[in-house]
Amino acid sequence: MPETLSQILSFLQGIGVTGFLVFLRVGAAAALLPVFGERSVPVRVRMAGALAFTVIIAPAVTPQFAAPSLAAGGLARAFATEVIAGLVIGAGLRLFVQLLQIAGTMAAQATSLAQFFGGAGVDPQPAFSQLLVMGGLALAVLAGLHVRIVETFILSYEMLPPGAFPAAGDLAQWGVARVAAIFAAAFSLAAPFAIAALIYNVALGVINRAMPQLMVAFVGAPALTAGGLVLMLLVTPAALTIWLTMLNGFLADPAGGGGAP
Repeated sequence: MPETLSQILSFLQGIGVTGFLVFLRVGAAAALLPVFGERSVPVRVRMAGALAFTVIIAPAVTPQFAAPSLAAGGLARAFATEVIAGLVIGAGLRLFVQLLQIAGTMAAQATSLAQFFGGAGVDPQPAFSQLLVMGGLALAVLAGLHVRIVETFILSYEMLPPGAFPAAGDLAQWGVARVAAIFAAAFSLAAPFAIAALIYNVALGVINRAMPQLMVAFVGAPALTAGGLVLMLLVTPAALTIWLTMLNGFLADPAGGGGAP
């Protein structure tokens, strides 16, 4: 009986340590995850989401954990690596929200709608950014974002094993590549607005040269605003579809997926 009780206690202790290590990775990423890590989401809801993810992920990744050392140094190393891994995953996913914000800012700036109806969210940003972010997050949730996140966390234990620090050079190279891809993708999504603004300004200059007495700014400004709104109506569905494809590519392969379209 004492031997059986000792085995049970040892088993429960192993599960507890493993679950806590998984929670460290998930909890570190939870503050940055799209939808679940938004500043408008209460902290208690984030905590509940992190715990729910932990309960789902822990049984699947238990074989990835060697018998954790109870020595202070071994536990401290495991704690540090799990937090770093969670921050890396969360930062990579948070960049996709920044992508929509940057694309919306570019589009709004090109169509003279940079501050029109802006400031509806936690952080002041153009209305186009608000529309793209809210639409993108809603589309991601409808496409099963929570399931994809669980799959990504399980996959991350093969890329970032427990107790192993990621190589600083590889991590820096990955981060630079991700940021570059996000900016390239943001410009690609906002390209129709930049092209339309260029055509508008060229046409405005030609009209001004042909008819100097006409106040082209008063005539062109309403046309630019209306054109920007119509273009947003036409472009947004395709832009969000491209964004969702990139997000799913990153979730399937965090090391190199989700590049610019």
